Amino acid sequence: FSHPLPLIVDGNLEQHWDTCSLAYSPPSLALVNSSDKGEAPLRVCPGQRFQIADLLAHLQAAPVSANDVLLKPYLASWDELIRFLEALGPMVGLISQEIESKTTIIRDLAQKAEKEAEKKMKDMNHSLSFGYTSVRSMIKWELENGLVDFHQQTNSGCRTLLRLHRALLWLQNFLQELGKDATEGERLRSPSDLCKETYQRTLAHHHTWFVRKGAELAFLAMPERPYFYKLVCVGTQAEATVVLNRVVSAIGEVYKRNEVALKEHGMLDLP
Repeated sequence: FSHPLPLIVDGNLEQHWDTCSLAYSPPSLALVNSSDKGEAPLRVCPGQRFQIADLLAHLQAAPVSANDVLLKPYLASWDELIRFLEALGPMVGLISQEIESKTTIIRDLAQKAEKEAEKKMKDMNHSLSFGYTSVRSMIKWELENGLVDFHQQTNSGCRTLLRLHRALLWLQNFLQELGKDATEGERLRSPSDLCKETYQRTLAHHHTWFVRKGAELAFLAMPERPYFYKLVCVGTQAEATVVLNRVVSAIGEVYKRNEVALKEHGMLDLP
């Protein structure tokens, strides 16, 4: 009998891969906090792994050109979101394990392709383009090399990206709802209820009944709002609203670009 939580991103149990990292240097905190909109600066929270400022830095570094997303800062954004989920306790943290397996698949594919490209450059004595620099270059590379299967499941980067893409919409919706202040005369809603509702209108559409029930059970164990304030280094709901709105906006830009790229190539329903 398998626990349903590791299936949440995909809806199918897959092998977990050992993590490998590709070199990437995020922007400085000063650059993240530089804004002509008069936004409140993000702070580094001592004593915890998840850092909201690092998440925003990676998200802001990901968009490139008019319509593309760099893979290294995109995956680094997911590293930080994984830390966010892990900080919510062991039940919710199980979800992060499946997400981490997805980021590792893309990193492994990129590392393998990079080694092959380096070998060909030595053999042919000229430069060769590297396929896993950005989302669009990965799509082009995998299509040209026959790595994408539109009829059955594979561990292609494109299929894996689609699973991360769907999960990102859920987390964007959750953080957006968490950042909303209460209207006059109403109480703030619990993070557990918000997480369940945003999951039901996004990621749940791609899951079986068994997986959905397992996910909803995990959300019952979610901490209350004061814990989230501490996690994003603020003291009040008003401060949380400002911080979370910045993150939600940055996620939205990345999500929109990936949505367009996947849709252009008919990849929004890869099995």
